[in-house]
Amino acid sequence: MDALNQTRVTEFVFLGLTDKWVLEILFFLAFSVTYVLTLLGNTLIIVTIVFTPRLHTPMYFFLSNLSFIDICHSSVTVPKMLEGLLLEIKTISFDNCIAQLFFLHLFACAEIFLLTIMAYDRYVAICAPLHYSNVMSMRVCVQLVFALWLGATVHSLVQTFLTIRLPYCGPNIIDSYFCDVPPIIKLACTDTYLTGMLIVSNSGTISLTCFLALVTSYTVILVSLRKHSAEGRRKALSTCSAHFMVVAFFFGPCIFIYTRPDTSFSIDKVVSVFYTVVTPLLNPLIYTLRNEEVKSVMKHLRQRVFFMKSGT
Repeated sequence: MDALNQTRVTEFVFLGLTDKWVLEILFFLAFSVTYVLTLLGNTLIIVTIVFTPRLHTPMYFFLSNLSFIDICHSSVTVPKMLEGLLLEIKTISFDNCIAQLFFLHLFACAEIFLLTIMAYDRYVAICAPLHYSNVMSMRVCVQLVFALWLGATVHSLVQTFLTIRLPYCGPNIIDSYFCDVPPIIKLACTDTYLTGMLIVSNSGTISLTCFLALVTSYTVILVSLRKHSAEGRRKALSTCSAHFMVVAFFFGPCIFIYTRPDTSFSIDKVVSVFYTVVTPLLNPLIYTLRNEEVKSVMKHLRQRVFFMKSGT
């Protein structure tokens, strides 16, 4: 409570991605297009799955949840970043900064847990197909999604508490374009070594542990594919390779950022852009371009819409 009472900083100032206005305009145009495509692509996946009965399976149930999380995850940081690219002085209030931090970790952690669950789903489907309907019933899927949101909320509350318990009474310039724990605690008017270690033990451990679990599950899947037919191997490899591409694109930056306390590199901003802006767009592209069933359903829906318009 004393630390909270000592807080004097009422707003933070972002340094942003660059101080060159030409690059800021180019970044604004590029990231605006990326954000719009992210919203449209993930929304299309959700609508396609919801209104297609044959896609009402655990895998696509989780995929629709992933698209929802990607929409929320990108919306936490990208709009504020786009606003900052047009402003000379990029500011955010202390309260809004903490709120951004909370929701950033909420959706990022939810995605980590969901990708882990999706890997388990593929493991059961490929390695124990006869038991799949019982192990991955819709009731179990809903319970898993509830559990991941509960776990993500606890994680985010811990990160937020670790941040707001520190006193902020001096510098208020954040060398980033969004609020996150590592750059913020560097501004605290106290020693943050212990807090940094707690961050690594929380965020870093979750990212690394889930990633290792994912790699293990996909390794077991690949080994078990030797027993399947050529067509079965092709279909399983297509699905799993799409999953693993998403895992690599998302977990790589998370592990890079959150497994090293009190250390920053100039490349951190580029890495952050990748997992907050680019990855949410890559997910719908990867899953639609590499998933024949989803592409077939989307093509059918487009034809239905075309004929409905032609009929009118």
